[in-house]
Amino acid sequence: MRTRLAIKLDAILEPWFPERRLFLRSDSDTRFIRLRPATQLIAFAGSASVVAWAIVATAILLMDSIGSGNFREQAKRDQRVYENRLNLLAEERDTRAAEAMAAQNRFNLALDQISDMQSQLLASEIARAELETGIEVIQSNLRDTMDQRDEARGRLAVMQQIGDPLGQNRKVEGSDDTLDFMVAALADTAAERDQILADAKQALKDAEDLEFQIKLMEDQNDQIFRQLEDAMTISVEPLDKMFRAAGLSTKSLIDQVRSNHDGQGGPLMPMSFSTKGEEPSADELRANRILRQLDHLNLYRIAASKAPFAKPVKDAVRFTSGFGYRRDPKTGGRRLHKGADFAGPTGTPIYSTADGVIVHAGWSSGYGRLIKIQHEFGIETRYAHLSKIRVKVGQRVSRGQRIGDMGNTGRSTGTHLHYEVRVGGKPANPMIYIKAANDVF
Repeated sequence: MRTRLAIKLDAILEPWFPERRLFLRSDSDTRFIRLRPATQLIAFAGSASVVAWAIVATAILLMDSIGSGNFREQAKRDQRVYENRLNLLAEERDTRAAEAMAAQNRFNLALDQISDMQSQLLASEIARAELETGIEVIQSNLRDTMDQRDEARGRLAVMQQIGDPLGQNRKVEGSDDTLDFMVAALADTAAERDQILADAKQALKDAEDLEFQIKLMEDQNDQIFRQLEDAMTISVEPLDKMFRAAGLSTKSLIDQVRSNHDGQGGPLMPMSFSTKGEEPSADELRANRILRQLDHLNLYRIAASKAPFAKPVKDAVRFTSGFGYRRDPKTGGRRLHKGADFAGPTGTPIYSTADGVIVHAGWSSGYGRLIKIQHEFGIETRYAHLSKIRVKVGQRVSRGQRIGDMGNTGRSTGTHLHYEVRVGGKPANPMIYIKAANDVF
């Protein structure tokens, strides 16, 4: 029996929702279903609620997709800016290294020139001392000769008194010739001495000029070293921060990379300036320190390419679930979610997040189509629920290489990528690695 309230409600709704009858005819009978105004109102409200929900959900999805796309584009722009910055720093570093080597060569050449000038100056001093000794000998001989001349003149006066002027004149003429020769030799020696003194003064002036040039080169070398040290700090610190943020031991990573790249003479072989068995100078120590930092930076870059610091999806996707315990979408129970989920259209490209080797490429129960990649440092990444696999077991892949397409296979409620990172066989939060690389890649 219909209640009075229902009858009154139908009467009120009658102008907007008049009573309708839905006839159902069969071969032997005809039946109808009565649609009262209240029933029609409930159906209309339910349909309106469904339509409103669909509009709101679509708007939320569109806003989320637009926001993810903007974030992804910003991340790409930041990555390109940082890559360009790294390339410019690498070029400047190489240029500064070449300038440092050229400056070191010029410095060594200047030292050799100074050494030669000092040798010449020492030889000039020795020659001057020898000439001074020779001049003293000549002056002694000259005094003796002058004494002999005076003595000869005295004897001449005596001989003139006794009547033998011719023989004495011959003796005096001989003494005058000897004296003229000694005076001429003394003048030549004095001129040679003056020339040696002038050469010595010029050598001292050249040595002062070379010392000034060496000072300028030292200042230029110091500026080059400072720029190289700043470039090394700017290049190494972000990489070091990235590894530490991911919870990786930088020392063990560097040791492992160095052990795998220990060939002699390769790009990882550090250079060093020879000190020729002497104590190294401050510039040599500084240059060797910069070269060790260059080697450290190369090792860091190799390690970064072998650890999963990249994103598995480059297109605009929606982050739907993170790492940790959550309600299971199938059973409703509490369960550990061992990775991160990224939702997007079917066929969205999936990329390897680091260099490695494919160890599994096929079906795996709840994972559906699954790819496993073994990386260095005991790290493994997994890519699940794929619609298509583009690699084979044993194949080596590089970071950024396409390995499959997003799908909805296996134990999945919709199209998405389930991405895992395992270290030593234990699951780790993939977002730690992705967020750690945001400031670098």
